[in-house]
Amino acid sequence: MVCTNGEKILRLSDCEAVYTSCLYQLRYITGLEPENGCVVVDKEGVTLYTDMRYMEAAEKFLSGTGIKPVLYKQDDLLKRLSAYASVGISFDQTTHSEYLALEKAGVVLKNIDIAYEQAMQTKEAWEIENIAKACEIAEDAFNALLPEIKAGMTESELAALLEYKMRSLGAQGLAFDTIVAFGAHAAVPHHETGLTKLQFGDEILIDFGCRVNGYCSDITRTFLFGDDGNHEEFKRAYAHVLAAHNLAKEKIESGMTGKQADAIARDYLKVNGYGELFTHSLGHGLGLNVHEKPTLSPRGEQVLCDNMVFSDEPGVYKAGEYGIRIEDTVTLQNGKIKSFMGKTQKELLIL
Repeated sequence: MVCTNGEKILRLSDCEAVYTSCLYQLRYITGLEPENGCVVVDKEGVTLYTDMRYMEAAEKFLSGTGIKPVLYKQDDLLKRLSAYASVGISFDQTTHSEYLALEKAGVVLKNIDIAYEQAMQTKEAWEIENIAKACEIAEDAFNALLPEIKAGMTESELAALLEYKMRSLGAQGLAFDTIVAFGAHAAVPHHETGLTKLQFGDEILIDFGCRVNGYCSDITRTFLFGDDGNHEEFKRAYAHVLAAHNLAKEKIESGMTGKQADAIARDYLKVNGYGELFTHSLGHGLGLNVHEKPTLSPRGEQVLCDNMVFSDEPGVYKAGEYGIRIEDTVTLQNGKIKSFMGKTQKELLIL
């Protein structure tokens, strides 16, 4: 199952072999992320190089996949790599020292970052299943969190509680550092979660996600902690962000570019007076990384197609006052958007 990803990378690389020690690329090709491990793909198949700490687990996990785990010996590896006419590596994910060691050994290197981008932007069914599970865990954790939100909690306390719940439900880790923003802090799209305490009437913005077998979910929900009567402008803006979110979900289809997809939400917000307050792209690809191709932005020229996974996250941010973002992780199936998220409320929630 995972071996096919190695074959895909090799085919797209136009090299005799592919080499990587990057953790997420190891996960993509083998399903494992052994520390200090590396992988070689050639016409004979996939070889995972690892040490004794991981060998038993690797042999068990890779049984029946066609991927061969062997003990790492640097001299043997370099001798093997130097025999190929060309070896594809990711320049973005290879350290300078590793590059120099390969070059010194006489390995003929070629940058294949574009091959990884092309291969990883469309997902296999089993990859989509992992993303769907990560989305399910994130939503279940959020719904379990809501009854426990209390005045006086700090942003960090709320983030820690949500992260604990995701772990308790089976997440293997976070997709990224959880963002919790109270009140005007939400006007900063990537606010650094801190020690601000929650007060009655505050808005709450939470941007979070988790990993299952390395694959990410990404979700943002914005809501109110009580209604102090001072949120009429916020409520109007929220209604428009939600409308933009739903419009994008309805109108995006296979065959359009990321730029065209972004314009669906962006043009709606512009017509309704919020264009200058939508300060980021509509979406980004998700997979083993929380930011991958495709990009749904004003500069997104890539054509969207079935089995891509990305976010739908329009937002409006008024400095010093409020910020609103509504985000689902979605995929394209049969030409149309299918959201992984249907368990959490997107209509404005007031606790």
